[in-house]
Amino acid sequence: MAIATQTREMNNVEAVREALHDALVNDERVLIMGEDVGARGNVFLITKGFLEEFGPKRIIDTPLAEASIVGVAIGMAMEGLRPIAEIQFADFIYPAFNQIVGEAAKTRYRSNGDYTCPLVIRTPYGGGVRGALSHSVSIEALFYHVPGLKILAPSTPADIKGLLTAAIEDPDPVLFLEHKKTYRLVKGPVPEGHFVLPIGKADVKKEGSQLTVVSYGLYVHQALDAARQLETEDVSVEVIDLRSIRPMDRETILESVRKTRKLLIIHEDNKFGGIGAEIAAMVAEEALFDLDAPIKRLCGPDVPAMGYAITLEEEFMISPERMREAMRELVNF
Repeated sequence: MAIATQTREMNNVEAVREALHDALVNDERVLIMGEDVGARGNVFLITKGFLEEFGPKRIIDTPLAEASIVGVAIGMAMEGLRPIAEIQFADFIYPAFNQIVGEAAKTRYRSNGDYTCPLVIRTPYGGGVRGALSHSVSIEALFYHVPGLKILAPSTPADIKGLLTAAIEDPDPVLFLEHKKTYRLVKGPVPEGHFVLPIGKADVKKEGSQLTVVSYGLYVHQALDAARQLETEDVSVEVIDLRSIRPMDRETILESVRKTRKLLIIHEDNKFGGIGAEIAAMVAEEALFDLDAPIKRLCGPDVPAMGYAITLEEEFMISPERMREAMRELVNF
């Protein structure tokens, strides 16, 4: 793992852009393909100027055909290229489900290691930006059941650069999730130069002694705000940023739970069958008798989609106030 010593302040979307640009500069096998990634420079302007700098053979505008984007990228990856396939919004990924689950994730296994699929599928996900039914979905639970597929959902600029670089260099397919509300909301120092973080390692963003909170994406930041506010009430909360949904850092979670003896899991995706259910089951299997309270999940409601009206969106999203309330409830249990 290479770690640069100099840092530069940037937001999440700038970290995505820098990781992509560095990969294009450093490896001629890397290319980007997707809807509007060329002339427009991506709907969030992440790849603006890339077409002029790297040319149409490496920055490829595609039709509105997600199954084809991923399917073609799989073929490129199996023949030695390093494609980065962009799904403009996570809500549009469903047509590519078979290519991701039925093809990319199985490539190494079904070829007995003769073929790998070094493919990255990037997509913005999540709500809180008035995106309504077709631009607010969380998709992680639809894919984390699938062996052979890595899923990353970092929350800070440094983690985004380090893990996106790791994903591009990984020999197997990686689904890289970027919470769109954090794109310009979250800023932080980012190491300059080639910077890679290990896939599968969670980060303890804040240490504490009375409660463990496990989250990822946007809610890491809100959980941190809630935990820091509770410090004025002498409540000590440890906040773990999962960063990598699969593989999952079981050891960091279990070590923390065995210290604090209480666990709260927070994620935006629907509660039923979500990532929180897997974490809760794992802790129940491995550390049940270390717990002093029932495991609690604070998640999105089980409704088909997030509404456009601000009242519906706010009802779906979990506020820091609800997080503080849940943290107090568990600490006082």
